Amino acid sequence: MINTMTNKPDQTFKLQAVLFDLDGTLLDTANDLGEALNHVLQQNGLPVIDEEIYRPQASNGAKGLLELGFGSKIKEFDYESLRAEFLAHYEENIARHTRLYDGIDSLLTSLNSNNIPWGIITNKPESLTLLLLPNYPQFEQCQCIIGGDTLPKRKPDPAPLLHACELMSVTAENCIYVGDAQRDIEAGNNANMKTVIAQWGYIFDLKETNNWQADYSTKTPEALKELIKIIY
Repeated sequence: MINTMTNKPDQTFKLQAVLFDLDGTLLDTANDLGEALNHVLQQNGLPVIDEEIYRPQASNGAKGLLELGFGSKIKEFDYESLRAEFLAHYEENIARHTRLYDGIDSLLTSLNSNNIPWGIITNKPESLTLLLLPNYPQFEQCQCIIGGDTLPKRKPDPAPLLHACELMSVTAENCIYVGDAQRDIEAGNNANMKTVIAQWGYIFDLKETNNWQADYSTKTPEALKELIKIIY
């Protein structure tokens, strides 16, 4: 199902590239991130968090998950030490449970077959992103990878998206950006791209997405593939 959210003028739009968020959009990384959180909690004598609780926070990375797990007690700890412990455990187990969302393989194959360039812009640290992606051959034709610390600014700032366009020699106005968090849509809108909500990602309440001002909202990767065909 494809839902039109807004009506931006698109008479001059000609699709040149598709850009994606990573966690919660292409890859379901929640369980590996959740295990890293629970490892840190256990090491510090606190109860672990169930998957149904940490999953909606997975897009928010180490900071969001640690704040979820430690709650008000986080002030009693050295945050940087907790973050380092979290990231170390995650790095050691980075692809243990992570998988592509159903339909992503077909979506990327379709883009490749139609010679539509695509890239990834994530707030995950670049080093972890580059460690994770080689575990999945579907990403071999990715033309651009921008991490959360690749540039001085990260999403929702449009800088990473605009930098990706420079690297790929495309214009932002003729790209779409797909993500499952409000910051993704804000970044895409600020870059003057077409924006698409990935409803299958880490969204706690889909009703909230009505206020994100996205151009489109898609329920599944298959629906996104169909949308791209229409736009293309």
